Parts: sequence; structure tokens; C-alpha cells
Amino acid sequence: MSPSERIERSALVTGAAGFIGFHLSRRLLEMGWDVVGIDNLNDYYDPSLKRARLEILENYERFAFNRLDLADREGMEGLFDANAFAVVVNLAAQAGVRYSIENPRAYIDANIVGFLNILEGCRHSESVRHLVYASSSSVYGANTSYPFGVQDNVDHPVSLYAATKKSNELMAHTYSHLYALPTTGLRFFTVYGPWGRPDMALFKFTRAIRAGEPIDVYGQGDMRRDFTYIDDIVEGVVRVMTTVAQPDPLWTGDAPDPSSSAAPWRVFNIGNNDPVELLRFIEVIERAVGKKAVKNLLPMQPGDVPATAADVRALSEAVGFEPSIAIEEGVRRFVDWYLEYYIE
Repeated sequence: MSPSERIERSALVTGAAGFIGFHLSRRLLEMGWDVVGIDNLNDYYDPSLKRARLEILENYERFAFNRLDLADREGMEGLFDANAFAVVVNLAAQAGVRYSIENPRAYIDANIVGFLNILEGCRHSESVRHLVYASSSSVYGANTSYPFGVQDNVDHPVSLYAATKKSNELMAHTYSHLYALPTTGLRFFTVYGPWGRPDMALFKFTRAIRAGEPIDVYGQGDMRRDFTYIDDIVEGVVRVMTTVAQPDPLWTGDAPDPSSSAAPWRVFNIGNNDPVELLRFIEVIERAVGKKAVKNLLPMQPGDVPATAADVRALSEAVGFEPSIAIEEGVRRFVDWYLEYYIE
């Protein structure tokens, strides 16, 4: 492989020790990409799980890791100066809707300041051809028209986390407009699967049900989520990475389409397109675990929304994305991993 070809298949993956970042990095490495991963390995959840993910990635010759915080301006400048990335995938962020109510400044540092450093690095790089970044279904906020479509208004976030993700989309558009930097934002819908985050419902419910402990079920269990299996997410991200954002020739300021632009900027939903009621989700976990849950039914928490549902037609038309893993299969795979990793 020539040096130019190596550059064309070189990627920076931020948050590489995180749930989605780990799975994406491993997929790219198996496809023959050179991957530089960064992560600050913070203690938002158990750092040992992040280190275990990294140990797997470090078995690949084409993987290099740097412990680095997105908010470290000098460190990020040095990273871009020292490497020639063809594609940057920004998955590092302070996650969690509820945590944003308790620790708002963490979200500004990671999701706003950190994302600016990513944009600046891409802007000044001579090699970056495409920036792909994680947005969130949370941007739909107070919307109650389902399924959520990328043409829908997203001006009414109900958590600071959601506001920072909407801000990322606006910041990316500015850089696409000013500097012709191709950017694509992906609004992820409730990602789950093996090596998932311990603060997510599937992880917490599985652990509690096995232990015979009660689980807190918010919204009385009536909430619906578009649970999306990690392999489907990664397949969509990989397809988007290699389909560089282009200006929309039909876009007009007289009737602006919120999902595209005259600049090389776009946003997509990436979800399973099959919302599941929380109580049914719990039933699927019960079957996989082999035990019944003790449910503590509670009202919705601040920042939560009653339902999420992804309209993925735009992503399907653009890159041929089609989710393929049903909730029963995905939960079974997670539980199998959980029992192997934590129990056996």
C-alpha cells in the first residue's frame, strides 16, 4: 500500500475507548484502515471497562492510542500537526441526559470547547476530507411528531446535553460554509450492545435483574425508545465516512431544508426505525437473563422525552443503510457478553 493510499484509509476516532468508538475502531482496523484513537479515560463510568476495550484495539498493528482530552487545545493542535487523517470521526463527548442536569460545565468543556478544537484541527489540516460527528436523537427535544425526521425543527431541546448536540450541528455548518469543510452529523438513537455503557438502561437492568434487585422504571414504563444495535450503528457510520458530504444543489434560503445546505453539510438519523415500549424491553431482558424483574415504577425525570422514533429514509437513500438486528437478538448478544465478561 502506497503512502497516499494509507492516508486515504486513515482515521482519527475520538472517544476510541468508549462504547461506539471501540466498535467503530475495531471495524475499521479489520477493514485495513490506520486508526489513531484518543480518549481522556475519565471516570464518568468505570475506567477499567474502557481500558479493557483499549487492550483489544492495541492488538492491531495499525492502531495508535493517545490519552488526550478534546478540550486540551495545545494537545489537539499537536495531534493534527503530527498526523494526516483522511477522515475524522468525533465520538468523544460527555454523554447522559440526566448527568447534564447535575454537571452542566462538563458538557460545555467536552461537547462545545472540545468540538471547536476538532473543527479547528480539521480546518487547518491539509489531509482531512470529511468530518463525521455524533449528534443525538435528544436534539428533537419537545417534538411530539413521530417518527422524527431530519427535516423536523430541533429548536426546543429539553436538556443541556441536547443543546450541546444541536450546537455541534450549528458549529459544523458554520465551518462547512466558511471553509468548505465537508461535515456530516449523525443523530444516534439509543445505542445498545456488547461492551455498552454501564449507565445505560440495558446494562443497569441486566445487572439488577440477575442480582434480584429492583429496577427503577421511569415514565411508568410507558416510554418508547428506538433501541439500535451497535453493529447497525457502526455499519451506518462506516458508510457515511466514505460518502463525503456535498452541497445540495436544490437548497435555497427561501425555503431552507434543515437537513442539508448549500455548503457541504448534512445531518442524518441513524436508528432502528422500530420503537419499543420500555416495559416490553424489560420483558426481552427478562427472557435473556432467565429471571423476572422487580420493577419500581416512577414518573419521568427532568430532561427525558416520552418517545423517540427514527425516520431513517434519508440515510437509506444516501448510503443504503438498513438496520438488521431485532431487539430480541441484540439483547441476547448483550446478555451473553455480560455473563462472559463479568460472571464467568
